[in-house]
Amino acid sequence: MRLATFRTGKVSILYDADSLCDAGPVPQTDPPIVPQAFDPDHWRRKGRVVGEAPGRGASLFLDAGRDQWVLRPYRRGGLIARISTRRYLWTGLERTRAFRELRLTAELYSRGLPVPRPVAAAVTRHGVTYEAALITVRLPGARALAACLSGEANHEPLLETVGATVRRFHDAGLDHVDLNARNLLVDERGRVWLIDLDRCRLRAPGAWQAANLERLQRSLVKFEAAAAMAAIRRGYHTRAT
Repeated sequence: MRLATFRTGKVSILYDADSLCDAGPVPQTDPPIVPQAFDPDHWRRKGRVVGEAPGRGASLFLDAGRDQWVLRPYRRGGLIARISTRRYLWTGLERTRAFRELRLTAELYSRGLPVPRPVAAAVTRHGVTYEAALITVRLPGARALAACLSGEANHEPLLETVGATVRRFHDAGLDHVDLNARNLLVDERGRVWLIDLDRCRLRAPGAWQAANLERLQRSLVKFEAAAAMAAIRRGYHTRAT
C-alpha cells in the first residue's frame, strides 16, 4: 500500500495511491481524490448515499463506483462536545487523529490483519484547531457483533472466532482503546473484522491487553450478552497455544 499526501488550501489529504489510481468517486483528477469527497452533502446531492451507520459520527455508506465507501467525520463526545463537536486542537498534521488512524489502518492492512482497506483522510485546519474525516472501503454484508447475538442460534463458534481475532491484533501489538461489540464486525462468511482505530496505537505487551478485554466485556453487558465473553476468552486463549 502506497500512501501519498497533498494539500490544497486549508485541506491536507492522505490517501492510498494504489487503490485510487484507477477508480474513484469523481472523474479522474490529479490528485485522484478531492476535498469534496469528504463532504456528506456532496454525496447527498449526487444521490450516492446508500446508508448510514449508527453512532456519534453518523458515518455514511457511499456508492463510489467500484466499491462502496464509509465516510466517517470525526465528532467529539462527552463534556468537551459542549464547546465543539467538530474541532480538535492543532498540534501538527501527522499528529491529527485522521492521519494517525489512516496510517495505523494501512499498517495493519498491509500485515494481513482484518481491517477495512483505508482510502483517504482529510484534515481541514482552522488556525489552532482542525476538522477531519476518514474514508475506508465498506465490508459487504458485514454486521456489528452486537447485532449477531440475538436469537437462539449457537453463537459459540462465532464468539471463539472473535476471541481468536482479538488475539491476532494483540499479538501484533494493537491496543484498541474502544474495543466493543459495535467495533467488531462479522461478514457474510463469518469472518470477523475490527474497525474504528481512532486513538489506537501499537504497543509492547502489557496490562492494556486485559483492559481491552474488560472493555469488550462491559460492552457485551450493555447488549445483554454478558455470557458471550466466556467463549470469546476461550477463543482468545486457544490461539495462544
